[in-house]
Amino acid sequence: MTRWPLLPSILVGLAVATMIGLGIWQLQRKGQKEALLARYEAAAGLEPVAWPTVPDPDALPLFRKSSVMCITVAGWQSVSGTSATGKAGFAHIASCKTGGAEGPGAKVAIGWSERPEAPRWSGGAVNGVIAPDNEQLIRLVATDKIDGLQLLSPPSPEQIPNNHLLYAIQWFIFAAAATVIYVLAVRKRAQAD
Repeated sequence: MTRWPLLPSILVGLAVATMIGLGIWQLQRKGQKEALLARYEAAAGLEPVAWPTVPDPDALPLFRKSSVMCITVAGWQSVSGTSATGKAGFAHIASCKTGGAEGPGAKVAIGWSERPEAPRWSGGAVNGVIAPDNEQLIRLVATDKIDGLQLLSPPSPEQIPNNHLLYAIQWFIFAAAATVIYVLAVRKRAQAD
């Protein structure tokens, strides 16, 4: 008869229970993410919204149409981007001053080019679609063509990954592997005794 060591069995049992719990949590997150993505898909058909003065992190108006008045361009950022025709190149993002009534400003992705040099755009009214931004939570991706630039690939909820099912499967596999390894180790030790 195999004798199971008490403390290691408790520790492995707790670890396996934690991994199973994480797998179940990922399955719950999968459902939440699917609901969020469905809301984002529906946003494309809604009326335009005013550019948020200070975006609420819990209720971002992502993928909604909006517009912003870029009074002056405070700076430029050129990052890798894709044109509306699918070509790789550079997205040009202006840090715009929008005035006191509109809060701290806005990031506006005004267009695409093959080269990273900042365009000669000094501001103005921009229509577009609100997209996620890592620094300011949101940015406006222009839907009107700016001279000298091509349109960027429009933001889409399809660009947001929903990998929670894979993460759940991964946690369940870890739990099964830990159980099998522990059982084999205990049996091997019992045979050696």
